[in-house]
Amino acid sequence: MFRTTDAFSGFAVDDLDAARTFYGDTLRLTVEDNAMGFLTLRLESGAAIFVYAKDDHVPATFTILNFPVPDIDAAVDDLNARGVDTRIYPDVGDEKGIVRGGENGPDIAWFRDPAGNVLAVLHA
Repeated sequence: MFRTTDAFSGFAVDDLDAARTFYGDTLRLTVEDNAMGFLTLRLESGAAIFVYAKDDHVPATFTILNFPVPDIDAAVDDLNARGVDTRIYPDVGDEKGIVRGGENGPDIAWFRDPAGNVLAVLHA
């Protein structure tokens, strides 16, 4: 029977070692090697995200992960201090790359993982 209680998301990268370093050391997520030779990202909530290598990987053209944060300016400053570029869309956002949503949505800033996938921090 189809069940929805244990669903999880996943995405591809071109280099698992680079992903392990970025997600574990740079973003400071818990990164586990799983039995199939892929990675599992564990979030503080207990949620798991599956990361697998794909030889012909093409970076996603959409945001694959959103990280809600209580203070977007502090989060962007912290990411920038860790070497993460939050100005991936040069003509969008302020000097930090933050798009101030106002009445149209949350404040948000995008960045890329080493495989070129797009991630975001957004004010929650």
